[in-house]
Amino acid sequence: MGEFLLAFVGGCLIGLASVLFLLFNGKILGVSGILGGLFQRRPNDTVWRYCFVAGMVSGGVILRFTQPSAFSFSLSRSVLAIVTAGLLVGYGTRLGNGCTSGHGICGVSRFSPRSILATFTFMGFGAAVVFVINHWLGGRV
Repeated sequence: MGEFLLAFVGGCLIGLASVLFLLFNGKILGVSGILGGLFQRRPNDTVWRYCFVAGMVSGGVILRFTQPSAFSFSLSRSVLAIVTAGLLVGYGTRLGNGCTSGHGICGVSRFSPRSILATFTFMGFGAAVVFVINHWLGGRV
């Protein structure tokens, strides 16, 4: 039960952060867009992005020291498969003009048709790829 409660609280915090970010900054809380904006030097538009990224990194560092068990895992796929998957996710993020946080959390909650379609697309393809790998390829990649 504890894991479900933590996931619920985490989801609520992400939703609250998204609402507050939109309310106080007028911007969508899309991590890929925030991070990508660091490489497009626009005047008066980088400090908050660096602060956001620093907050994400420092949150992970704090969690690493306070809850080290949260970082214990084992890899069931090859390093090549994981790197390839990461590159494909990055490509899809650029292709879809956003990521799961921008489209899936913020866009769907605003009833954006583009975000709803994007979310159905990446969730559907993600499920299909997992099915193919686990059931047709025997989990070997």
